[in-house]
Order: sequence, then C-alpha cells, then structure tokens
Amino acid sequence: MSLAQKVSGIKDGLLDLIFPHYCVGCGREGVLICPACEAALPRIEPPWCSKCGLPRSGPCVCGTSRGRIWALDGLRVPFVFEETIREAIHGLKYKNLRSIAAPLAQHLADLLLDEPFAFDLLVPVPLHSRRLRERGYNQAEIIARHLGRLVQVPVATDRLRRHRYTAPQARTADVQERRSNVSRAFGCRPGSVTGLKVLLVDDVTTTGATLEACAIELRKAGAVEVWGLAVAREL
Repeated sequence: MSLAQKVSGIKDGLLDLIFPHYCVGCGREGVLICPACEAALPRIEPPWCSKCGLPRSGPCVCGTSRGRIWALDGLRVPFVFEETIREAIHGLKYKNLRSIAAPLAQHLADLLLDEPFAFDLLVPVPLHSRRLRERGYNQAEIIARHLGRLVQVPVATDRLRRHRYTAPQARTADVQERRSNVSRAFGCRPGSVTGLKVLLVDDVTTTGATLEACAIELRKAGAVEVWGLAVAREL
C-alpha cells in the first residue's frame, strides 16, 4: 500500500468518526447500504441483450437493437434506477455523498467479473464545464476512479470533452429528443485513443443516447472497441 493510500485511509477513517455513515435506503447507522437493503437492490437480471443490455427473452440481440447501427459494442447496467439505488445516486450527485461511489464501483467490478470483456482504458462521461463548476465534481469520474483501482485499469479524463451545454437527459421527452439533445455535444482529441478498447462509465442511463454519442467520438479518435457501463438504468 502506498503512502498516499495510507493517508487516504486514515482520512476516511477520521471522517467516518466525525460523520458516521447512514444507510441510504433505510437510514440505519453504520453503513452506506445495510445488508437488508443490499439484498433488496433492484437488479437487472440476465439474460441481457448483447447490445443494449436490456433484459431479453429471445435471441441474444433484442428487437429494439436488431438492425440498428451502434457505435457501442455493448452496454452493461446492473441495477434499475429506483429505490435504494436511486437514493444512492442522488446522494452522490446532489448531496456530495462521494463515499457512496466506492460500493457502487464495487458492484460494477463484480459485474465485470461475471461478464468479462477486455478493455484498456476507463473513460468517465464528462460534464460540461458549466455544470462541473455548479456541482464541483463529476460523479461519473469518482465512480470510474474507484472502479479503475478495483480492476487495475487506468482512468483517462483528458480524452473526451463535453463542449456543448445541454439540458439534463431526464428532462427530455423521448428517445429521439434524447439523441438530439446530446448530438455533437462531445469531442475527443484525434488519435488519443488509437487502437484502444475503451470502457465508458456513467452513473445513470435510460436509452444509452449519451453513451452512444460519446462512443461515436471515441471511434472517430481511433478506438477499436467502445463499451458502456452504468450503475443504473431507468426502465
């Protein structure tokens, strides 16, 4: 363990003493997600569509994804965006509960262990500079950094940029509006991911429009594969 990791561990321990954790699901003191709430997390159970990651009952590619040209090689999401998971992500996103990112990243690492695929680089979905200033941090980046340590893969925050300010995807009406909202919102340094297999990381997705828009730019910049990974999905 490095000196920086030891210092970080001591700092986290002191913060836990001063500000004890409470379960985001039921309020129980001591942990961020208690065993009972952990067992009841709203999971998206396999089998999944090999492209969009939605549950399927038929072929490996669902009817929605079949015939569609995807920049993403696939999308994986372990949870439905409801109940305890919704509270956890809202805590991270709007209440500065950054410590919740660690258990969320652990669930992503577990998913990658169960459904392995190769990737060279983790890239969090970026925020526009205006929203980053308002919030003070990028929740996707915090999750990605925890995940990177768990899976021993580097995290890059300098390859992908959000250069167009857009309305939050949650406020858009339908799939077409979501795709239009993020169209040409991102850019990637030419050649910065040449020959790499990239895993995009986000907190929440619905249609995958944001991840797909990012994947298009990463492909233009030379990525040979682009996968998407999010903690939760609105169904």
